[in-house]
Amino acid sequence: MLHLPPRYQRPTGVNAPADFADYKTTSLRHPKQPLKLLPQRLTELTGPVFGEDRVGAGENDLTIANGGEAQGQRIVVHGRVLDGDGKPVPHTLLEVWQANAGGRYRHTGDNWPAPLDPFFNGLGRCVTDANGHYSFTTIKPGAYPWMNHDNAWRPAHIHFSLFGTAFTQRLVTQMYFPEDPMFFQDPIYNAVPEAARHRMVSVFDYDATVPNWALGFRFDIVLRGRNASVFENEEDHDD
Repeated sequence: MLHLPPRYQRPTGVNAPADFADYKTTSLRHPKQPLKLLPQRLTELTGPVFGEDRVGAGENDLTIANGGEAQGQRIVVHGRVLDGDGKPVPHTLLEVWQANAGGRYRHTGDNWPAPLDPFFNGLGRCVTDANGHYSFTTIKPGAYPWMNHDNAWRPAHIHFSLFGTAFTQRLVTQMYFPEDPMFFQDPIYNAVPEAARHRMVSVFDYDATVPNWALGFRFDIVLRGRNASVFENEEDHDD
């Protein structure tokens, strides 16, 4: 007999609403009809997953690309992926993407006239170890303007995507940096209930710094429970 995993209740007071007036594009992106639960069946539970064999050496170092070194302040971002009971989640694929030090993404839809860095692609991935730990070396991203409201700027942030034990299991969130001056006017950050916003903000970690080379930041991700991280409700985007 196939034993299906338990069904967990979605935590309240944590995630942003799918339609948030101050974040204007949610009016176009959010579902117009009530969501329907699609139970996982044998195909979803036994389908292909993304494991360690899919990640090559050095893919967690975003500072080296195209034969050169990226410009900007080097940082080490690390942490653990935990379940609702505080237990580590091993062998989970994490992907990150971000703007460069000037606040520009490497894609054709980004028309912000900051310079592109020929040695920074802004993409990386790794797999958590047996203790649920992950680590990336990257460049601290820059803030950038966007058209949501008058003189709108996105705080510096890194996008995270996590894949679970089946190919249908994916969670997406954003990591911010402590004391960012743009928090006050960022509707994505402010859409999250105030009591949970700190869960999106990394912590400066002096012990994780690499002497004379890189600063360290810690960002733990909790998949569910009372301390669950804040995850996005809608389709992925580069905001």
